[in-house]
Amino acid sequence: MDTRKLILKLNARRKQLLAGLRLPTGGLPGSLAESRGRCGSAGCHCQEEGGHLSWTLTFMVDRKKRVEHIPRELVDAVRRRVGQGNTYKSDVAELMAINAQLLILERRARKQEDLFKRKAGR
Repeated sequence: MDTRKLILKLNARRKQLLAGLRLPTGGLPGSLAESRGRCGSAGCHCQEEGGHLSWTLTFMVDRKKRVEHIPRELVDAVRRRVGQGNTYKSDVAELMAINAQLLILERRARKQEDLFKRKAGR
């Protein structure tokens, strides 16, 4: 793809990202995971049915991993908030990558223009 066309395409995507980028006030980091465990009671259904269902939210704080139990009644809300946080993080990461690409492409384009001007001036 032509450098100018790529720059235009990246600028359009950057504009689109910036227009829709909103910090989710309730967004959560990390991931929500389902697990199953057995309680140890000999007569409990979990011994035959694959265990008790449990949910945890795993995230980092001050470079330390945290794992918090999530009550069943909050799972849907936490899942939605984790999704909001992950969408925001991926949009910001894409925006930063576009900025880096544009920096390189615009620098190359300036070098090509300078070279063309020098050749034309001979």
